[in-house]
Amino acid sequence: MSTPTAPASTVTVAVENGIARVTLARPDVANTMNLQFGHDLLGAALKVESDPDVRAVILTGAGKNFCFGGDLRGMMGSGGDVEGYLRELTTHLHAAIVHFTRMDAPVIAAVNGTAAGAGLGLVLMADLAIAAAGAKFAPAYTGVGLTPDGSTSFLLPRAVGYKRAMEMFLTNRVLGADEALAWGLVNQVVPDEELAAAAQRLAERLAAGPVRAFGQVKRLLADAEPGLEAQLAREGRTISRQGASAEGAEGIAAFLEKRKAAWK
Repeated sequence: MSTPTAPASTVTVAVENGIARVTLARPDVANTMNLQFGHDLLGAALKVESDPDVRAVILTGAGKNFCFGGDLRGMMGSGGDVEGYLRELTTHLHAAIVHFTRMDAPVIAAVNGTAAGAGLGLVLMADLAIAAAGAKFAPAYTGVGLTPDGSTSFLLPRAVGYKRAMEMFLTNRVLGADEALAWGLVNQVVPDEELAAAAQRLAERLAAGPVRAFGQVKRLLADAEPGLEAQLAREGRTISRQGASAEGAEGIAAFLEKRKAAWK
C-alpha cells in the first residue's frame, strides 16, 4: 500500500553561512497565499527563529513576482465558508509576521516583481527592503471589496504617512520602485538582475554584526507604538467578515471573471 505524498512546501528555507533564505514558492500563481501557505510561512518563521546559526534573513519570491497576496480562487473554492477560510489563513499569516518582527535576526525583503495585498504586508514587516527596478507595490484590498491584513493597516501608515497610506488603500494606487523608495516603503532600488546579489551583500554585512543588539533594536521600535499584535487580530476579524459579505463576494467574483465590480 503506497504512502500518500505530502504536498510540496509553499515556503522554503535554506540556511548557509548564517543567512536564511526564505522563499515564497508558489511561482505558478504569483506566490499567492492559500491555507497551506499560511501554515508553511509560520513554520518557516519558527524554524528560522529557533536556529541559533541564523544571523540574517532574506525573504523573496520564486519566479517573476514577490507575492500577489491572498489566493482568491482558493478562497472561493473553500466550500462557502469564506469567513472561516480567512480566519484560518490570517491566524497563521499574522503569527508568522509576529515571529519575523520579534526574532533577533534582521529580515531583508528582496522584492522582485509585484508585492500586492498581504504581499505588501510582508515587505512592510521586513526590517529592510530592497526592490528590483521593475518591482511594483499595491494594497489591492478594496479593489476586490476586502480590507487590509498582513500588518498593512498598522505598518503602511508608519512607513509612508497617514495620508499616503489612505490614498493607497482607497484608490489602490500602484507604486513603482522609485516612487516606493521616495515614499519610504523600501530602502534601496537596484537593477532587476542585481537584486539577489544586493540582498546577499546586505545580509552578509548584517550577519557579521551584533545580532542580539539588532534584536533589541527591532523590539524597541516595534513596541514604541504599542499595538501590532492587537491590530493584527483586528485585521483578521475584519477581512474575514468582509470576505463573507456581499461586497467581498462581488469583488472577488469580478476579479476572477475579469470584469468590473458592480458595487451596491
